[in-house]
Amino acid sequence: MTIGTKFLLARYADCAFWLGRYMERAESLARILDVNLHFSRDSRGSQNWRSIVQLNADEERFNKAYDVASYANVVHFYALDRDNPTSIISAIRSAKENARSLRPMISTEMWSHLNVFNNLTNALTPDDLKPSELSRVCAFIKEECQTHTGITEGTFFRDQSWFFYLIGRQVERADQTTRLLDIKYHLLLPADQRVGSPVDVSQWNALLRSVAGYHAFRRVHPRGMSPKQVATFLLFNMSFPRSIALCLSEIDGHLHHLKTGFGLRAGNISMELLDEARAALAGHNQDSVVQFGLHEFSDYLQRQLIAITAAVRQEFCGVVPDSDAA
Repeated sequence: MTIGTKFLLARYADCAFWLGRYMERAESLARILDVNLHFSRDSRGSQNWRSIVQLNADEERFNKAYDVASYANVVHFYALDRDNPTSIISAIRSAKENARSLRPMISTEMWSHLNVFNNLTNALTPDDLKPSELSRVCAFIKEECQTHTGITEGTFFRDQSWFFYLIGRQVERADQTTRLLDIKYHLLLPADQRVGSPVDVSQWNALLRSVAGYHAFRRVHPRGMSPKQVATFLLFNMSFPRSIALCLSEIDGHLHHLKTGFGLRAGNISMELLDEARAALAGHNQDSVVQFGLHEFSDYLQRQLIAITAAVRQEFCGVVPDSDAA
């Protein structure tokens, strides 16, 4: 890959892509754990911690390590379990390792913050995950991820690596939103006779808070909250940063910039897959998505995002993705 006489190594592009994904993943997991602690309760006051395992498609891995999906087991699995590649501590460690590979490309401020963040996370213990402490830990992780975002925005040189970083971040955001929406509809939705009850509304409230979207949703819908309104907002709203439509649009813009702004010839397959996903989204509205089947549509979008990831890595980076790069 070239820009004038400057070359970007393919491995740098891949590392930038995964740096963006892993940091977004860590923030998302922290938010989901915190929201589940405070907002996701059924009519008896119980919380469904297994839904987080199902959200991340980790049931097989989780069941090998733990007997029951209790608060303690699920929170440890997603916060501090070093053997779980989808845990927060693993995501931050992987982000640091990708940043290490990018050391010639990133600012001293970016590297220093990630290094300190990784060390602080490694110092956390099971005592820090007690129910009385979990919100504090999750707030710390979210704030550090947001600090990383601010430092990166202010110091990352705008060459090709910047755009691969952004593509990775947007792919992860879109993937997390589709999974949350799918799980809510098919695993957390109350029985028909309770739809619209205070319990149901509180769980849709929790879903919006899981994507930091509650206040944004209220800008569009000041009163009331229905499953269809929430699904429409998360799928189609072009002003909400974590909506599927906006994430796909931004990925499209970044890929176009790589091809036109930097003269890269690769990316045709990636853009075709992205065009298919955007066309599928444009071909639906709030009623047709429900009629088509939200689970089927969410599953389609997730598979497209997996295919786009594979295409980007193969076309630009020469990497054939394997099962541990997820």
